[in-house]
Amino acid sequence: MALPFNKLVIASGNTGKIREIQHILAPLNIDIVAQTELNVPECEEPFCTFIENALAKARHACKHTGLPALADDSGLCVNALGGAPGVYSARYAGKNPPNSLLTQDERNNDKLLQVMQNIPERHAYFYCVMVLVRHAEDPQPLIAEGMWQGVILREFRGSGGFGYDPLFLDAKTDKTVAELPLEIKSRISHRGHAMAKLLQQLERIST
Repeated sequence: MALPFNKLVIASGNTGKIREIQHILAPLNIDIVAQTELNVPECEEPFCTFIENALAKARHACKHTGLPALADDSGLCVNALGGAPGVYSARYAGKNPPNSLLTQDERNNDKLLQVMQNIPERHAYFYCVMVLVRHAEDPQPLIAEGMWQGVILREFRGSGGFGYDPLFLDAKTDKTVAELPLEIKSRISHRGHAMAKLLQQLERIST
């Protein structure tokens, strides 16, 4: 695929997300750089929807770098919790205090287990919105979404991945996301599905 650009900034500071996106985009042979490498400050995410936050992050990174920007806003939505933690997935347990012995991911997971302790209905899904803007004022951003259905376990399984991966069981493979190799996760995940749709849009505008 011949893209209309040869360099792309990822509007994220999340190393797990960046690694997955770089893995998916590797065949395109374009220069992919994280916004942290270009000293782009963190963007505020004040909105209550994934798409608004993703669009804000993409335009923010594009404005600061002058490069086309790709933003991912994603999270875990638990049916029994009315879609929570949703857009607040990364900060579900509140901001990690400086003296905490746990990582932010560990605190988020612990809170989820505590909240769901007496809830028998465990169905949930990961949701992802990908937004690509070619310039900061792009009036027609490329937007794609993806979902990944599963259930929330009562204990951790697996050592890979990040975020809620050790608690999210994929029904088709009977493995948690933390037990899946990156190659498989990239193909079947919410982020993988969103990226596949986005690449289809890129192919259409590149021909």
